[in-house]
Amino acid sequence: MPVISLMTDFGIRDGNVGVMKGVIWGICPGAQISDLSHMIGAQNVREASFTFGRSAPYFPANSVHVVVVDPGVGTARRPMAARIGNQFYVGPDNGTISMLLETAEREGWTCEFVHLTKPEYWREQVSYVFHGRDIFSPVAAHIASGVPLDALGEVFDDPIRLELPRPVKTAHGWRGEIVHIDHFGNLATNIRLENMGAALKSLQKIHLTITKFEIHGMVNTFGERPVGDLVALMGSTGNLIISVVNGSALAMTGVTVGTPLDLFMDED
Repeated sequence: MPVISLMTDFGIRDGNVGVMKGVIWGICPGAQISDLSHMIGAQNVREASFTFGRSAPYFPANSVHVVVVDPGVGTARRPMAARIGNQFYVGPDNGTISMLLETAEREGWTCEFVHLTKPEYWREQVSYVFHGRDIFSPVAAHIASGVPLDALGEVFDDPIRLELPRPVKTAHGWRGEIVHIDHFGNLATNIRLENMGAALKSLQKIHLTITKFEIHGMVNTFGERPVGDLVALMGSTGNLIISVVNGSALAMTGVTVGTPLDLFMDED
């Protein structure tokens, strides 16, 4: 059975997500639909890019992901479909795919992009303000039913890319920043496994500073430190994260997305 995921900033109160599912099932009744998230911050394309980029690779090959975080709905921004590696994307061309494209480039995946210009694959009546229902959901259902990308519109090669913050190498480690704050108040940074390298073999030699807070040594699990301690560890998707054991690092530190941090690695 084809798999279609939905990610939006709609919330679940107003019925919009359910309507999108109804449109999909009307075209592809066998589709299995996964709710990836509907709690992306309103119009927060950067957050959508982070969540989509770290989530899509875990889906089965040929899954179709509908992402509707679309502050430019109804404007000249392109509605698009794409194949990134073995996953499909349907949504606005507004940078949502930026993080997944970075993974694709790092891993050498093939990518294709199509500007959706064939209204025969949309709903007959298209609202200016609900392309998630009228364009993206039906297109996703048609892809899941076997319609090839190039039948949906015009191929292009210049998708919008966000300027994602990158960590900077320093004399004694890395300068990074907070790129995401999750439901638990954990702080995800843009410092990743590939930046840390062999330093992860000596966690006790790694130290971090963020605003007025200092963390001495990293851990592998929350249980290695007492409840209430501020800790640093590698998250499940390869980003360095800052957490409070059984608590909220957001509540303790009061930082925001974009807050800088410094990581120091002791020399032998």
